[in-house]
Amino acid sequence: MRLTGGRVFDPLKGFVLRDVCVEDGLIAAEAGGETVDVSGCWVIPGLTDLHFHGCRGADFSDGDAAGLQTMADYELSRGVTQICPAGMTLDVPQLEKICRVAAAHKASAKSGADLVGVNLEGPFLSQAKKGAQNGAWIHDPDPELLLHLKELSGGLVKLVSLAPEAPGAIDFIQKVKGEVTVSVAHTACDYDQAMAAFDAGAKQATHLFNAMNPFGHRAPGPVGAASDSDCRVELICDGVHIHPAVIRAVFKLFGKDRVIIISDSLRACGMPDGQYELGGQDIFVKGPLATLADGTIAGSITDLMGGMVRAVGFGLDLHTAVTAAAVNPAKALGIYDRYGSLDVGKTANIAVLDGNLSLQSVIFHGKIAK
Repeated sequence: MRLTGGRVFDPLKGFVLRDVCVEDGLIAAEAGGETVDVSGCWVIPGLTDLHFHGCRGADFSDGDAAGLQTMADYELSRGVTQICPAGMTLDVPQLEKICRVAAAHKASAKSGADLVGVNLEGPFLSQAKKGAQNGAWIHDPDPELLLHLKELSGGLVKLVSLAPEAPGAIDFIQKVKGEVTVSVAHTACDYDQAMAAFDAGAKQATHLFNAMNPFGHRAPGPVGAASDSDCRVELICDGVHIHPAVIRAVFKLFGKDRVIIISDSLRACGMPDGQYELGGQDIFVKGPLATLADGTIAGSITDLMGGMVRAVGFGLDLHTAVTAAAVNPAKALGIYDRYGSLDVGKTANIAVLDGNLSLQSVIFHGKIAK
């Protein structure tokens, strides 16, 4: 297959006019077969969402194999060709279950986006900043539990969220940093506590600004510490969690290579307004907003492709937005050798957007999936 006439994403050069060749499921230097005219379109790598909970009525925390398949199929239809679903703060038996379900899916899946990791957003969080997490199941940092869960997942656990002020947090980071990426999250920590976590080996900040102390001029908190470290930061770009001016400021502060656009989407993503469930708690969806009964924002109902396009509408250039939604998450998960760009030799997972950034086509492992 040869895609011709499109403006093709290049990590270093921006968008270039060139053909994209696909052979045997990979990006190739040359290819035979059909020629597809994509003139006037943007040709980008399939996106990677490393932090989303659910969509189309399903949630990873359910521990339901059919639900995970529903999620993988929906994400692929939206140009998100790699997924790393996130669990909530759950009791230990349910954490074990979601890890087993992920391992089984990886071994047997025949359709849907590639499952490239599991993100454990909990249970090692702060009660004070738990947000929509269930406080009854918050757990002190436990390296043995984390490594047990990673084993059950078949090695898929790639990310774990952590409040740096929790008892034993720094020791936890030092013990597990070679096994998973530790991300500062759901925390009431100050600047110094966050810096201690980053110095110990934490490499990411979970949904920056949300469920953490604000970025103050005298108390910069974890946002200031993240900017002074070399960590990557997650950013929800649905227009609800973060004001567009702050989204623009984050890219100026951290640079396009350190920001990861995430969806943080819920089971209500791709569904109508109504009442849903998240981690054992009721959530209420109206328009673009999902909240708990007390008004706490409970996650997003915008998928990653939608969030990336909204970020462009908020003032980011498309190359920066694609870098944050395709390149940076792949690097954070250690899969950039196979995904995240359209370089020769990588998996041919491709999204084609028209001039208005509407998704026109998805190519998955070299075959047209949409």
